[in-house]
Amino acid sequence: MPDSTDTKTDLKIRPCTLRDLEILEAMAMSDLTSGAEDLRQIRQWYGLLKGLSFFPNPFQHSFCAYVAEQGDRLRGMVQVSPFNKTRSTWRVERLILVGQSGEEGTVVFPTDVGSQLIRHCLQAIWEARTWIMEVGVDNDMLLGLSRQAGFQPLAHLTHWAIAPESLQALAAEPPNLPNLLPVSNADAGLLHQLDTFSMPPTLRQVFDRHVIDFRRNLVIALGNSLRCWMDRTEIVRGYVFQPQRKAAIGYFHIELCRDGSQPHVADLTVHPEYTWLYPELLRQMAQVTQVYSPQSLRLTSADYQSEREEYLQQLGAIPTERSLLLSRSVWHKLREARPLEGLQLSDVLQGLQPSRTPIPSRFSLLDYWKQQQFQQFSAPTDGVSPPERRTPLPKPPTDEPHGSV
Repeated sequence: MPDSTDTKTDLKIRPCTLRDLEILEAMAMSDLTSGAEDLRQIRQWYGLLKGLSFFPNPFQHSFCAYVAEQGDRLRGMVQVSPFNKTRSTWRVERLILVGQSGEEGTVVFPTDVGSQLIRHCLQAIWEARTWIMEVGVDNDMLLGLSRQAGFQPLAHLTHWAIAPESLQALAAEPPNLPNLLPVSNADAGLLHQLDTFSMPPTLRQVFDRHVIDFRRNLVIALGNSLRCWMDRTEIVRGYVFQPQRKAAIGYFHIELCRDGSQPHVADLTVHPEYTWLYPELLRQMAQVTQVYSPQSLRLTSADYQSEREEYLQQLGAIPTERSLLLSRSVWHKLREARPLEGLQLSDVLQGLQPSRTPIPSRFSLLDYWKQQQFQQFSAPTDGVSPPERRTPLPKPPTDEPHGSV
């Protein structure tokens, strides 16, 4: 991809390389806005990720990052990834900026560098029609930067942590889920329908998920298995099927930690008409977590799912972080060098050139019909003159009697 250079600050934006990851890892240790704790793992697997990025495959965009370089010094980094499999919606994963010491020991982040990094991603990745970004409500710097880049609020997200004691209390009572089924690729249509019903139309349009987003091919399954083996985790999925409506009304996805080094992470989706499934599915997930060492369960809820937030508050879950989901549309990306209304017909169709200047004149249907009639009776055909081709006139009557000899 071509590099973009800012003439005022001599800032060069280019793709991230292996030699940049070590510097970025040191920058991320003191940068509270990045959340880049897995940069070390990316550095270890950089050769494989770089090789996969050269040809189409499910892991082609596993690590897509750009760095801002001024002279010989890195000023920041942005990492992006596709949100859906059609790659119509992309997500800003992390943004690392180098802080500068200001007055009275304060830290000032160069927002112009972050703005140019985001703008470069919006222009360089032509597949993206919509961009999303999650920013903490207390991070004023990133909120101002995202609004400067054109992002608008989409939803409020709350990250909850359920204590191990609460999970044990939930697991004591068996869940009432008679139609709980395992998830396979044959159920992708049901899960897509459930995902469509569980969110407002605005989010549905931004996320742009299809049935293919809920299917897993063999390559993705092998990649997830390898990742779970390395991270010592296990994934359990299930959904609740309603026979009368032939639809899925609840779904959960939980990633369990086997060695207790990190909390369990879960994803929960419930049909808006079946809010009574929240406690039942949480009991099911609590029973699954009892197999391993006691750990807290991380769960995320949005403001358009008020029933889930109310139940989590009654359960005694602790909100660990509140963030804002932002979105920006780039559907209108066009070449702005020449306005469309200023284009001439000769510029659009290079091979179509007028032979002469047209003369404006009136057009009458009656004159056209008279001209056709005149040409029909006046034009000669096969050497026959026009009078000979006409119908002969009748002879005039004579004065001779009929009986004369």
